[in-house]
Amino acid sequence: MDFREAREFLLRNREDYAAARAGFQWPDAVPFNWALDWFDAGLAASPESRDRPALWVYDVPTDTDIKLTFGELSRRSNHVANYLRSLGLKRGDHLLLLLGNVPALWETTLAAMKLGVVVIPATTLLTPDELADRIERGHARAILADPEQLRKCEGIGRPDVLRITTGPVPEMGWHLYSDAFTQAEAFTPDGPTGADDPLLLYFTSGTTAKPKLVRHSHRSYPVGALSTMYWLGLQPGDVHLNVSSPGWAKHAWSSLFAPWNAGATVLVVNQAAFSAKALLSALERCGVTTLCAPPTVWRLLIQENLASYKVVLREVCGAGEPLNPEVIETVRKAWGKTIRDGYGQTETTAQVANTPGQPVKPGAMGRVLPGYEIRLLDAEGNPAKEGEVCILLGEHRPAGLMQGYQDTDGSLKGADGALYRTGDVAFIDDDGYLTFVGRADDVFKSSDYRISPFELESVLIEHEAVVEAAIVPAPDPIRLSIPKAYVTLAGAAKPDRDTALSIFRFTGERLAPFKRIRRIEFVTELPKTISGKIRRVHLRRLEHETTDDPFRGIVFDETDFAELSERKRSG
Repeated sequence: MDFREAREFLLRNREDYAAARAGFQWPDAVPFNWALDWFDAGLAASPESRDRPALWVYDVPTDTDIKLTFGELSRRSNHVANYLRSLGLKRGDHLLLLLGNVPALWETTLAAMKLGVVVIPATTLLTPDELADRIERGHARAILADPEQLRKCEGIGRPDVLRITTGPVPEMGWHLYSDAFTQAEAFTPDGPTGADDPLLLYFTSGTTAKPKLVRHSHRSYPVGALSTMYWLGLQPGDVHLNVSSPGWAKHAWSSLFAPWNAGATVLVVNQAAFSAKALLSALERCGVTTLCAPPTVWRLLIQENLASYKVVLREVCGAGEPLNPEVIETVRKAWGKTIRDGYGQTETTAQVANTPGQPVKPGAMGRVLPGYEIRLLDAEGNPAKEGEVCILLGEHRPAGLMQGYQDTDGSLKGADGALYRTGDVAFIDDDGYLTFVGRADDVFKSSDYRISPFELESVLIEHEAVVEAAIVPAPDPIRLSIPKAYVTLAGAAKPDRDTALSIFRFTGERLAPFKRIRRIEFVTELPKTISGKIRRVHLRRLEHETTDDPFRGIVFDETDFAELSERKRSG
């Protein structure tokens, strides 16, 4: 199969899971530039789709819309590609994007693909230190930033980094993005794009102090997203809304590659602060047909009277963490639709999901998607009913798997051998449905953001009063879990309100809002193994038990402090 044949095959078998699994083949790894060979030559050239909206940005506060057709986006991305080339960017250079959900994000991503420039998506929630780290370890040659992000960039100690802003007026040393549209409309690539040429570098939290760099190719995410398209149930002409922030892999999954693989419209709903009512009104106003949202958003949506909103949704999906059965049932009763869960990682596209037209088992994340071969293995590497989710490689290697983790010297590791181990544990039933059990390591999710305990602990122990610290997820009705710190104090420090406030402030200034520590428990000691390693599994268990335990202590929640209210609103 080539790309178009593979796409058409999945669209034809959208509700026939057995046929899709049996007959799907990944397109051959031939030279392929998705932006040129599919977006431009397919979507933007076809009379059926070229005048259809490709991107629709709805701004809630001003009740205004920006719509760009496939044809317009093709031309605008050509302008941007020529502009970036005129500034000196070339194939293989790294470009960091520090943008919100604005058209420039999609225009520049397409432009970079056409040029062969490697994109480093970054969340606007990064602190200046985190941004500087990504610039340095990502070897960024250039940065494109919203005007609100420019102050963060002042500490970048790299005068050789090309700076571009979407701001209306130029800052000292910054180029204006709007100048791109003085460039030629036609774009000529400098040569073919290899399937294995690098395209994306994502920073993802792990169990080490610093996030890993996940490298994807021109094949792995664009072509690999065919599995994501199949899970979401997308069709040409759909209006697809994915609730996700730029800088995270799910944004590329469902706000770029999967919908445009199908020829659907990507809808973005921008809010100053999240409002469930505003999002529901947008579903109604914009005629959204397919919706994907993290469980945090679904839990907020069901607080409203869903049945009062006259939606035309055909597909509703959730991803990032398990959904409560109560949420699924509430949506089903109100809209007659069942939320279909899906599973994947930054390192992959969608691997496992409940697909359209198939029975959904409560709590299960679904069955293995077309193009993936997965086995559950125990600690000894033997097949198991409950075990680590492992992807078969070799002749079964899926297009959607990363090239590997990139070191600072550009070398790759972590995606070779007979298996790729996801680090996630699941249970498989007799019908082939997988249910997520937990992480094999200690990384957890809060509001769909991956949190690395080690990263937060490294900041905590910099506080003068903290001797040791352990971060674990504490249950939360909205966010599923929140970062909680178990802390032992230096001799002179007291486990009181003043110390807790000091630690909250200290860490809040050094961590991005989504990583904020929201609860502290002062303890006299931490549970450890014989070798001295902290037993986070013991602390995790405490978060779900009410019995007495020698490792219990004095608890302070950030909601106990009015002094932190302003920081809470900003986060």
